[in-house]
Amino acid sequence: MQRFSQIKEKAFGPRIPREIVFRDRFRFILPTVLMLAAAIVLFVSTFFPYWHMDMDAPQYPRGLEMTIFVNRVEGDVQEVDTLNHYIGMRPLSEAGELERSMSVIAIGALGMLIIAAIFIHNPCALLLTWPVLLYPAIFLFDLWYWMQDFGLNLDDSAPLSNIIEPFVPPLIGEGKIAQFTTYASWESGLWMSMGASVLIALGIFFHRRAYKPLLDEARAENNQHGH
Repeated sequence: MQRFSQIKEKAFGPRIPREIVFRDRFRFILPTVLMLAAAIVLFVSTFFPYWHMDMDAPQYPRGLEMTIFVNRVEGDVQEVDTLNHYIGMRPLSEAGELERSMSVIAIGALGMLIIAAIFIHNPCALLLTWPVLLYPAIFLFDLWYWMQDFGLNLDDSAPLSNIIEPFVPPLIGEGKIAQFTTYASWESGLWMSMGASVLIALGIFFHRRAYKPLLDEARAENNQHGH
């Protein structure tokens, strides 16, 4: 039984005496609230767009637009695919198929990691939350990877391949593709995921502030008993 308690303490961190919890309630509640909020914000972000692009050209007075969610692409996708066909670019549906199919499940798993970190009272909590901290950067890198892959690997046999050079649209801001001027923007879903990362960073900061003294105390006690 003692061996089990030691393994449990090593995995989850020291047990918090009830009197300390009642005395310093806010100290232990704050990181929990921040991390729960991060999990909720991250999950809710899947219902909002992450990235948007407007495309203006003389032959399209109203312009064209595309909006990317974590699991789908909306907007003038068919029209853009038609244009892409003539310049030798593959259909947009072929980009990030695996990512889109697994995105909601993967984000749900990230949320579970956050919740698991709440119950870990040692530095392992940080390891569990690293994927969430990095998630917005991973999304943007993946988006850039597919834009580069599609834009730099045009089919030379396409009807208009000789009038357009390979290109990579910008992740944010204004760009130029042949006669099109593009405007890319980060949308609410991506900003929410970044907000979740900030909440996680704050949660980990206060988590360490709450549990490190107890962890140090437990280690000192174990060392004393060891001697």
